[in-house]
Amino acid sequence: MLESFIAPYDAAVIERFNAAGAVNLGKTNMDEFAMGSSNETSYYGKVQNPWDRSRVPGGSSGGSAAAVAARLCAAATGTDTGGSIRQPASLCGLSGLKPTYGLASRYGMIAFASSLDQAGPMAHSCEDMALMMNVMTGFDERDSTSLNRDKEDYTRQLGQPLAGLRIGLPKEYFAEGLDAGVAKVVEAAVDEYRKLGAEIVDISLPNTMLSIPVYYVLAPAEASSNLSRYDGVRFGHRAAEYDDLMDMYCKSRAEALVPRSSAVF
Repeated sequence: MLESFIAPYDAAVIERFNAAGAVNLGKTNMDEFAMGSSNETSYYGKVQNPWDRSRVPGGSSGGSAAAVAARLCAAATGTDTGGSIRQPASLCGLSGLKPTYGLASRYGMIAFASSLDQAGPMAHSCEDMALMMNVMTGFDERDSTSLNRDKEDYTRQLGQPLAGLRIGLPKEYFAEGLDAGVAKVVEAAVDEYRKLGAEIVDISLPNTMLSIPVYYVLAPAEASSNLSRYDGVRFGHRAAEYDDLMDMYCKSRAEALVPRSSAVF
C-alpha cells in the first residue's frame, strides 16, 4: 500500500535524533503495519534472526532488533503496541523498552492501535537505551496524547548500587505455558539481582488472564479504524482502473492490502 509513498515530513522522534546529531542509517523491515510477532509477514520478505538464521527475530520491530543484534547499527527505534519492541529485543539478545505511554511523541508514527502504540529504543545496553530516551522523549504539542512534564535524565542512576531496589515478580507470569528455557534464564537473572542487593517481592496481578482478551478487543478495533485511511484517495496505492468511487476503494484495498510472497531477506 505504501511501497511508492515518500513521507513529506519526519516523525517527531526522528526530528529529535536529527537535531541531536544522530546518524540515521535508514529504515528496517517489520511485520506489515506492525501486525505480527515473528516478522514473517513483511511485504519485503521475512527477517531472520542473526544468531540463528533458521529462527525468527520476533516482531513486529524485528528488522530493528536484527540490525542491532548483527551490529549493523549501534541502536534502533521501534514501536510497541503489545510487545513489538520487548519481544524482538528478547529474541535477539538485546535490551528493549516500551516507555510509559505519552513520553515519546506519536506524531508521524504509522498507527496500529493508537491507544497502545508507543515508540521506544532497542540497544545492546541499558546505558545506550537511556541515552536514546534522553533524546526521543519530551512534550510535543502536535500529539494530543503527549505528556507535558519536566524533562528527565534517564542516565542519572546508571552505575548506582541496587541495594534497596524492590523488584516485583507477578506470580501469574510463571504459570502454565512458560517455556522451561525462558524460565531458567529469568530465574538466573533474578538470582543475579539478589546478589546485587535488590529485594525480590512476590506480587499478584489477578486480572492478567484478561489482558489478551482485552487487547484483542481494543487492538483490532483501532487497527481497522486506522487502516481505513488507506483507500486510494489521499496517499498510497490507487487501482489503475475503476468504475466509481466505491469501486476504487475496493480495488485499491484488494490489490494493496493482501499477503504477498517474496524473497527471504
